[in-house]
Amino acid sequence: MNYLSHFKLMAQYNLRMNTQLNEATSMLSHEQITSDRGAFFDSILGTLNHILIGDMIWLLRFAQHSKRYQSLADLNDLPVPTDLNVILYKDFELYLPVRNRIDNAILCWINNEVDEPDFHETLVYSDTKGHTSEREFSELVAHLFNHQTHHRGQLSTLLSQLGIDIGITDFLIDIPDAQFKSGS
Repeated sequence: MNYLSHFKLMAQYNLRMNTQLNEATSMLSHEQITSDRGAFFDSILGTLNHILIGDMIWLLRFAQHSKRYQSLADLNDLPVPTDLNVILYKDFELYLPVRNRIDNAILCWINNEVDEPDFHETLVYSDTKGHTSEREFSELVAHLFNHQTHHRGQLSTLLSQLGIDIGITDFLIDIPDAQFKSGS
């Protein structure tokens, strides 16, 4: 498998899904977005913040993997979350431009700065508790996208409970059709 091609698709999927979620969320009132809905991160905004924080933490770690990753290094001016449950952006309107900035940084990084051999190296990093780990870079990038997908599934449920359909969530529609020749 070519990791770079796969992660380019995942970055496009990430952007599409976040756009759909943001459009759906923008239809809600501040109270609907911030009310405790019994979700793991309480509210819609709490869950959105959690996804964003996970992305921020991982992307800042990834920025250390190569000097070529300038789009990720450019995120250094954002607040550095120290806890996965913190609400960095208490208002959806404050959250939205940061989400868009991070999604664009992911696209720029994947499309312009990362090379296939990077995925076959390991990354040494410290978690939020200070424990050091070393893991294959491709698996950590897969984790970034998997984490987003997992929590967006929770958000689609919360929005559905409010009568909002966010649209097609399947990755399948982002996978290009293969072109087969007849007789093959």
